[in-house]
Amino acid sequence: MLTLTRDGSMRRLLPSLFSFVLLVAPLQAHDGDHTHSPVAAVKPAALYQPTAMPDRIVLTWTGDPTSTQAVTWRTSTEVEVGLAEIAVADGGPNFGENAKKFTAKSQALKTDLNTAHFHSVNFTELDPGTRYAYRVGDGTNWSEWFQFSTAAAEHEPFSFIYFGDAQNDLRSRWSRVIREAYRDAPKAAFLLHAGDLVNRAEADREWGEWCGAGAWLNAMMPSVAIPGNHEQAREESGARRLSHHWRPQFAFPENGPKGLEESCYTLVYHNLRIIGMNTNTMLEEQAVWLDEVLSENESQWVVCTFHHPIYSTGKSRDNAEIRALWKPIFDKHKVDLVLQGHDHTYGRTGFDVPDELDSEEKVPAKTASPKLDADSAGDRDIENVPTGVQVVDEEHGTIYVVSVSGPKMYDNSRYKFMKRLAEDTQLYQIIHIDDDVLRFEARTAVGELYDAFELKKQAGSINKLVELEPEVKEVLRPAVTDKELTKTSVGKLIIASADKNGDGFLTEEEVPEENRGGFPEADKNRDGKLSAEEIDAAIEAAKAAAGQ
Repeated sequence: MLTLTRDGSMRRLLPSLFSFVLLVAPLQAHDGDHTHSPVAAVKPAALYQPTAMPDRIVLTWTGDPTSTQAVTWRTSTEVEVGLAEIAVADGGPNFGENAKKFTAKSQALKTDLNTAHFHSVNFTELDPGTRYAYRVGDGTNWSEWFQFSTAAAEHEPFSFIYFGDAQNDLRSRWSRVIREAYRDAPKAAFLLHAGDLVNRAEADREWGEWCGAGAWLNAMMPSVAIPGNHEQAREESGARRLSHHWRPQFAFPENGPKGLEESCYTLVYHNLRIIGMNTNTMLEEQAVWLDEVLSENESQWVVCTFHHPIYSTGKSRDNAEIRALWKPIFDKHKVDLVLQGHDHTYGRTGFDVPDELDSEEKVPAKTASPKLDADSAGDRDIENVPTGVQVVDEEHGTIYVVSVSGPKMYDNSRYKFMKRLAEDTQLYQIIHIDDDVLRFEARTAVGELYDAFELKKQAGSINKLVELEPEVKEVLRPAVTDKELTKTSVGKLIIASADKNGDGFLTEEEVPEENRGGFPEADKNRDGKLSAEEIDAAIEAAKAAAGQ
C-alpha cells in the first residue's frame, strides 16, 4: 500500500509519482492487440475558429431595460461591418418584414488562437413589456432569429439566476448547470455571474467554452457579469489588468468609477437595483462611488454582486480590506443581498454576521477526504466550527452568499455564523422578487433544493428573514486523521505540489519536461490539463499495467 506522510518524505515522493504515472501511462496505449488508432482530438484552434457566421452571441444591457437591449457577437475578420435587425415578434412567420436595421460598432481582437472581429449593437427606442425578435450578421450571413422581452413599465414579479464561479471544465461539466438552471427558471429575466467565468483570462478556448455552454440561452436571456481574479491577465511588467476579451464580449453600463468601465456599474430592473463591483482593483474609489449610488437609490430592493467575498467560505481565506471598506456602506444603507464567488464552496449567512474576524475564528487547516462518508456527510464537526465572534450584527439586515457553479472545489471554512454550508456541490441560485418579498433558492446541478429563505420588507425596520431550509443534510467532507491519509486523493497532493498558477489543475507545462510523455494518455477529456481525478485514474491504471 502506498503510504503518504505530512513531512518532507511527501515532497520526495511526488516526483517519483510523476515519473510513475507519466512514464508508465504511455505504455498502456500500446498494450494489447489494437486494430485501429484512436481518433485525434480536435484542436482548439480549429474548434474555435471564427467564421463569417456569427457566434458567441450574448445579450446584455448598457441602459434602461424597459427601452434598450444590447447584444455582442463574434465573426471572422472578413466581416468588416456587423449588422443587426429587430422587429416586434408575433405568432406569424412574417414578423421580420418590417425589421429595423442597426449598424454595429466593431473591433478586432487578437487572441492566443486567432484574430476575430467582435461586434456590438445597442437596440434603443424599444417599447416596455414587449416581445422582440432579432438577428445579427453582415447582410449575407445571418444568425437565427432570437427573442427577448423588454422590462415592463410597471413593476411585475420576476426572477433571475445567480451563478458562482464557472471557471473550469466549462464545456464538459459546467454546461449542465446553466442548462439545468434554465429548466428550473425558463422565464428568468437575466443571468448573474459573480466572476471567474473562465480560468485563464486570455485563453480564447475557454471563452469559447463559456459561450458554448450557454449557447442560444445567452442570446435570449441577458447576462449581468462582473470580473473575478481569473478575468485578470498579467502584463510582461507584472501588472494585472482586465482580460482583453471582457469588453469586446460584453456591453455593460459605463456609469462606474473612471478606469473601471463595464467592470463596475449599476442598473435598475423593475424595483431592483443591481450593483456590480470589481474586487480586483480600485477598492477605495469604488467605496466612494458605492456610497453615492446607494445614497441616491430609490429602488425597493438592492442586490450587490462582486467576486471576493466579505466573509470567505474558503478555508484559510479572508478579504479583510474589502470587508473593512465596503461592509460599513452596506450596513449604512441596509443592502438586502450580496452575491459573491471565488471560494469554490457554498455559504450563506443570516443577519447575525460579525464585523471583524480574528485568527482564532478560522478553522484549523486539516486534510479532508475528497469522498463523502454517507454516515457523517452533512454533520458539522464541532472541532471544526469557529468560535470567538467578537461583534454580532443583527440590525442591518444584509444576507451574504458565496456559491460555486463549476466543478472546482475547495474546503469550506465552516464559520459558525453561516446558516448553510456545502462542499463538493455544484449549485445555481434562483432569486424571485414579487413586490415586497424576495425568495432565494439554491439548487444543485440536478435541480434538488439545497437552501432557501425569504426576505420580507417591513416599514421602518430591517427585512424579516424567514428560513426555508429543506430537510437535506449539509454536504460537508468528514475530517480525516493521519492514518486515513492513505485514502486521500494522490492527484490532489500532486497538484498541490506543482500547480504553479493555482487553478487546481496541471497543464503540460507544469509537468516536469522529462515526464510529459504520458500527458496525452492521462488527459482523458482532452482539455489540455490534468484534474486530480485523471491523475488518480492514471496512477491506478499504471499500477495495474505494472502488475502492482
